[in-house]
Amino acid sequence: MLHSAQAIALIAAILTSGLLAGLFYTFSCAVTPGLHRVDNHTFTTVFRAINVAIMNGWFLMTFVGAPVLTTVAAALHLPVDHRTVLPWILAALACHIATLVVTGGISVPLNNRLDAAPTATGTERAAARSQFEPRWNRWNLIRTLTSTAGFAALVAAVALC
Repeated sequence: MLHSAQAIALIAAILTSGLLAGLFYTFSCAVTPGLHRVDNHTFTTVFRAINVAIMNGWFLMTFVGAPVLTTVAAALHLPVDHRTVLPWILAALACHIATLVVTGGISVPLNNRLDAAPTATGTERAAARSQFEPRWNRWNLIRTLTSTAGFAALVAAVALC
């Protein structure tokens, strides 16, 4: 049975993890397939707008909150040594760290390159898109998998309480 601080931290970690996994899942299942169907001008214009729009407090609270709250949940379980719960929380934390690494190391630099790419002509737009879209989509799928695995691990931790 969880103590109230443990339960609150674990529930908050699950909530932020689920929101984050859902965001990346939505991109993988709907946003990027939809954008794949549009012309280069629309693609570069819309993706640049998304890059600006996503930098908001709600996203940042969720993006940072998932690993921070999972860390808090892990720390609160350390003294009690729940052998069945703590490994799942730590697995979730590893998944969240992987999501952060992919985002900071690959996705954000790709976004920045797309934002800085010349797109005045059709040739420039095509080049910007071809250098961005396949790699960004591949790594977003990886973020989808890591964030979903983190969410699932936290759900497993609760199920074992």
